[in-house]
Amino acid sequence: MYKKIFLSFSMILSLCIGNVKAQQNVIDEVVWVVGDQAILKSQIEEQRLRMLYEREEIKGDPYCVIPEQIALQKLFLHQASLDSINVPETQVLGEVERRMAYFTTEAGGKDKLEEYFGKPYAQIREEMKDMVRDQSVVQEVQRKLVGNIKITPAEVRRFFSKLPDDSIPFIPTQVEVQIVQLEPKVPQEEIDKIKERLRDYTNRVNEGSSSFSTLALLYSEDPGSAPKGGELGFMGKGQLVPEFANVAFNLTDPKRVSKIVESEFGYHIIQLIEKRGDRINVRHILLKPKVSDEAILQSINRLDSIRTDIVDGKFSFEEAAQYISQDKDTRNSQGLLVNPKTGTSKFEMQDLPQEIAKVVNDLQNGEISKPITMINAKQKEVTVIVKLKNRTEGHKANMAEDYQALKAIVEDSRRGDILEKWIRKKQHDTYIRIRDGYQNCDFQYPGWIKQ
Repeated sequence: MYKKIFLSFSMILSLCIGNVKAQQNVIDEVVWVVGDQAILKSQIEEQRLRMLYEREEIKGDPYCVIPEQIALQKLFLHQASLDSINVPETQVLGEVERRMAYFTTEAGGKDKLEEYFGKPYAQIREEMKDMVRDQSVVQEVQRKLVGNIKITPAEVRRFFSKLPDDSIPFIPTQVEVQIVQLEPKVPQEEIDKIKERLRDYTNRVNEGSSSFSTLALLYSEDPGSAPKGGELGFMGKGQLVPEFANVAFNLTDPKRVSKIVESEFGYHIIQLIEKRGDRINVRHILLKPKVSDEAILQSINRLDSIRTDIVDGKFSFEEAAQYISQDKDTRNSQGLLVNPKTGTSKFEMQDLPQEIAKVVNDLQNGEISKPITMINAKQKEVTVIVKLKNRTEGHKANMAEDYQALKAIVEDSRRGDILEKWIRKKQHDTYIRIRDGYQNCDFQYPGWIKQ
């Protein structure tokens, strides 16, 4: 139940990236009202056509299923506004970049992606950012609502013992993966060129020969904010990376430009637009130093030597991950990747970064890949060697091997019960109006129509 509620939002939250051309043939009208939020016929139709195009199954009447899911989203987002729940902007941006890279690859390039969605790449990315932010907020609201669920081994055993044989869950193939990562060195000359360009932009703004927003539109390498003249919108300090936030929140004069700020995304200059309490709206220009082919080759050659030394027994992969790897997120776990969806080290193949999944598919347990290049979560080009620590083939769940998976199922059921009670109460307490023609539905939560 919990997974059903939780995963359904991925369908609805993609509303903003559907084919915009579909809307042009729909006469718009309000068909649902939830609180003070309207659900438009065009939103529903756009989503329906997108799902048909992508051959995505709709379980039931789309004019019932889709608006109900949008309404659920609005209930959770309204709760987020009441509780002042936000998510770090770095978390949002990292996920946006990962998804955009994946979609671009799947489509066959930026031009193909723009053709498919009927929108410019920058607009797709900006809408993706809004979608991911809402999705993350909804997940955070759900986490706060369900709290910490504690399940005992006895409860898991009771659950498993009562399952009919044909209802025992199938555990798909899972892998545990370790990496050693090196970041190709950016030449100091490249960093100096980036800083010189940013100093030139700063001088042009301070002298009045160019506006900050025009320069951001022309030159910033942040595709999300560049089309808006570098403007980020109002954010709290926790939504920005610390280096950026520390400088941005100390700005006082909207006519001046900050010093150059280095962050994990590159180098920035910042201009204040407005402060409101503990939130701030700024513009920024981001430039990213380019890694040369020579630096990448040097990094690959070094990793190749490290791999040879590991195979020859001079040191272990785990020692290389701890003392040589430049990935701070895995250095203290002997290079072991952690699945952000589950918080464990086990991944289904589709959950791995695409480049890593390709090499893992051909590895045996304990085998180490040759060096590869990839774009990491911080959008940096890095080189890695990959070790397949363990592969567990798909099978019917059993208590001996899959206790954690079975425990998660019981926890999900418990969370689902909590969320269902919350939804039913919110339905009772919230003003809801559904237009004639959209009421005769077999809703998942019948409380939308009040007697």
